[in-house]
Amino acid sequence: MTTPRTSRLRFWAGWTVGFLAFPLAGLAGTAVAGRVDDPIAALLGGAVAGLVIGAGQTLASRRRLDIRTWVPATAVGMGVGLLLGAVVVGYGTSLGDLALMGALTGLVLGPAQALALPRGTRMRWLWAAALPPLWALGWTTTTLGGIDVGRQWTVFGAYGAVTFSALSGLLLLVLLPDRASAGSAPAPAPARERA
Repeated sequence: MTTPRTSRLRFWAGWTVGFLAFPLAGLAGTAVAGRVDDPIAALLGGAVAGLVIGAGQTLASRRRLDIRTWVPATAVGMGVGLLLGAVVVGYGTSLGDLALMGALTGLVLGPAQALALPRGTRMRWLWAAALPPLWALGWTTTTLGGIDVGRQWTVFGAYGAVTFSALSGLLLLVLLPDRASAGSAPAPAPARERA
């Protein structure tokens, strides 16, 4: 029999392994939009990367996130967030530029994903507040890890992705409602609540 502690540990480990979606997202975003060196590339590349990250996170969540809301929220939030961040830093790739770009991406992505968290999520605003520093940390870790950030990727690399995934997974353990923590899919809202 699985204990609640074992279930939580499995969720966290699975979410952390979901970091693999980030490098794939970077490759997909770059394949579609090229380098993040103009507004269209930032918006389009960010949206494509967001689709891949959102899908990967949904799979890693073990049915705790709803693909119908999480993937679109991640795609839109990442596209608009990367556009904002890249434009503000003038498409720069210094450590400071990328940390600021990450924080600004998280500033848009955080609320978008917070709204897509399952109904009953405790203190969902914490997710929105945590994403700017976590995305800044992702870019910082990637840059300090020696990844060629001068290629103007749409998302940070594996070092940053592991860091982000491990820390955000701990936060999700606190935030997600009990029924989701038990491994069941989020229940749809009754018809009268959706109206």
